[in-house]
Amino acid sequence: MFVAHALTEDERLTPARVWGVALGLSGVAVMMGAEAIRGLGGDLLGQVACVVAALSYAFAGVFGRRFARVAPLVTATGQLSASTLILLPIALAVERPWTGPWPSATTWGALLALALFSTALGYILYFRLLATAGATNVLLVTLVMPVMATALGVVVLGERLELWQLVGVGFIGLGLAVVDGRAWC
Repeated sequence: MFVAHALTEDERLTPARVWGVALGLSGVAVMMGAEAIRGLGGDLLGQVACVVAALSYAFAGVFGRRFARVAPLVTATGQLSASTLILLPIALAVERPWTGPWPSATTWGALLALALFSTALGYILYFRLLATAGATNVLLVTLVMPVMATALGVVVLGERLELWQLVGVGFIGLGLAVVDGRAWC
């Protein structure tokens, strides 16, 4: 949100947006739990890498707005093709896949499913939303990731849902509602 405010003319910071993001981040902190908060600074390099990744995501959202008039399928295809051309020689040099056993049909099926649904479809939706909702709103989806991870942990792994996690979900939901602003109109 701060990156979009600094680099765009139409996505300005408002008090509601600042409060909404603060509520959402508070919800993420509550969901992480006190143990994670106590560990801050313990693995500084990894924590700095997470902050840099979040900033990169913010800059990518602002940069991606340049393609708002291009069809999302074209933008996603261009991005994935370019990244493949850049990373393929590196992957071949580092991994040397020809030295290992040939992957099974199950592995190829999983790779195809990840490529089509998680990556290609994900980028098509991302660029579609970026063109219609703007960089700030698209990037707010990152606040929902801890909620989805927790829900998947409960449903798939049988983890126990704790009260503090529900409180965190409430903060995130309230923060998103405040940023959106429609709930108060």
